[in-house]
Amino acid sequence: MKTLKLLITPISQPNWIADLLFAAIRFICGIILSIDFGASKFGVPWTPDHRNLNLFEVSAWFPEDVTNYGGIFAIAPVFFAWMGAFSEAVGGMFLALGLQTRLASFLIMCTMLVAIFCQKWGQGVWGMLPAMSFLWISIYNLYFGSGRFGLDYLITLKFNKQ
Repeated sequence: MKTLKLLITPISQPNWIADLLFAAIRFICGIILSIDFGASKFGVPWTPDHRNLNLFEVSAWFPEDVTNYGGIFAIAPVFFAWMGAFSEAVGGMFLALGLQTRLASFLIMCTMLVAIFCQKWGQGVWGMLPAMSFLWISIYNLYFGSGRFGLDYLITLKFNKQ
């Protein structure tokens, strides 16, 4: 229980305006990651591949892309494709809401490291910039949590009253 409390409890900034600024960055980043990057890997209606509406299966192109990374990714490409898509789509939503922020940030961090080193490395800094930006934001949120403006903060308040 104590470990769970440490994972959820966010670190608040001395000034609420700083928490609000970081919450805005966290929210915008989470929404963009979830809707633009994560959703395109699933067959959801607002993605370019609108013919495939099965939410529980990753788009056909993504496991093929993961297979090309080689190594362990070639052994179980569907699993790693599903984990990457899940961490971007669901982790992005959790990040936006400030719910399980540290866990979501860890999953996003791992996914972005794979994206940078296995997919974007040869494209130069400009090609790596989106993944690097999500990585930096996830590292910050991994340490600080959601701050005052997230569901983790409300859950922590409820735990502290008991």
